[in-house]
Amino acid sequence: GPGDDAAVLAAPDGRVVATADVLVEHRDFRRDWSTGADVGWKAVMQNVADVAAMGATCTGLLVALGLPGDLDVAWVDDLAAGVGAACRAVGTNVVGGDLSGASEVVVAVTALGDLGGRAPLLRSGARPGDLVTVAGTLGRSAAGLDLLRRGAAADAPELVAAHRRPVPPWEQGPAAALAGAGALMDVSDGLLRDAGRLAAASGVVLDLDLRDGVLGRWAHALAAATGVGRATADGFVLTGGEDHALLGCFPATAALPAGVTAVGRVRAAAPGEGPGVLVDGAAWAGPGVGWDHFAPGG
Repeated sequence: GPGDDAAVLAAPDGRVVATADVLVEHRDFRRDWSTGADVGWKAVMQNVADVAAMGATCTGLLVALGLPGDLDVAWVDDLAAGVGAACRAVGTNVVGGDLSGASEVVVAVTALGDLGGRAPLLRSGARPGDLVTVAGTLGRSAAGLDLLRRGAAADAPELVAAHRRPVPPWEQGPAAALAGAGALMDVSDGLLRDAGRLAAASGVVLDLDLRDGVLGRWAHALAAATGVGRATADGFVLTGGEDHALLGCFPATAALPAGVTAVGRVRAAAPGEGPGVLVDGAAWAGPGVGWDHFAPGG
């Protein structure tokens, strides 16, 4: 654990799953919209989701902070409380990290995980005929962010809470591996963008069912809760990020674990088509496809 120059962790599986994520003030969060505890919670959970998406269990975290010199110490204490609360929820620990000065708050977390003898779940494992699945929900974080931007947070506080403190289905990663999933990934940048990455890695087409499936029901519920039109709510579900649901592909004969829902099918790419993502059999005609870290305003 912390206290020496480096931590020493057991690796029972003989392999270590490793991932890292960074939260940058004004880019990934605003202190007038999120408390320190909110930011600490999110920093942990977005990394835990990546470990789970490999089919692994989180075994430890390294947390590095860049902080302005005039930042209130109480905010930093609050951030540490949020990190601690998230670690207790998941059943993991902070084993070390670093602290430095910066012009704005930067929270960098490295997460380590163990596969427990299972094969890792890769983005390249989807096959034609598979079911496309989601564990968790989609669109709630984007809807909450939209409410904050419109100054309407009081209209649906549960959605704002989903944006500030996402709760990824971390237990579903190992469960998916045991149930025979061929591919799995964390949805952090929006379903369409991340599904496109999985489709490209596997060389297939993912056809998502929006009109008649659970994705459409989620969009309908978000439209009712926020007062936006259905097209906007569809965008929350398809292109909104940071819910940290797990997008998977299972053989059609697999028994899906509890909490995993089919949202489409995988098919082979037609000659000249190439891998990609369709919505109800057609290319998505709505605005945007998800979060881009280097685009103006995301």
